[in-house]
Amino acid sequence: MNDRDVIGVLNDLIETSKDGEYGFAKSAERVKAPALKETLQRRAADCARGAAELQTLVVRFGGKPEEGGSAAGALHRGWVSIKEALTPGSGDHAVLEECERGEDSALAAYRKAMKEELPAEVRQVLERQMQGVQANHDQIKALRDSTPA
Repeated sequence: MNDRDVIGVLNDLIETSKDGEYGFAKSAERVKAPALKETLQRRAADCARGAAELQTLVVRFGGKPEEGGSAAGALHRGWVSIKEALTPGSGDHAVLEECERGEDSALAAYRKAMKEELPAEVRQVLERQMQGVQANHDQIKALRDSTPA
């Protein structure tokens, strides 16, 4: 895999991380429970740190890092907004369902990236970040399961 290919994989994951940052931040604005709001804000910050780490790697490999989210993420956010508008009074449970859906997508993106022939330093970062995405997913799922619908 050449540097340009590595940069492409990393930029795809930057978009995924930016989607997560935006999604968690917007979700934190929508939930009512203060502890849940705080948790989602922390997840947004984690995604931002992950994106920054990937952007540093892109620069190290001679590329220009992505700055924003993906088109698919924008579509998902649009769907969430429409769904929210059409479902007045949707509670924290519904927001957590959308967060879990977003984390499912992020896990799929990391799994796809890990199938590539990546340099060891990149693979190491992605493996660690993927563990973080899995932990986020598991935490959001547990919160969703314990939040009344």
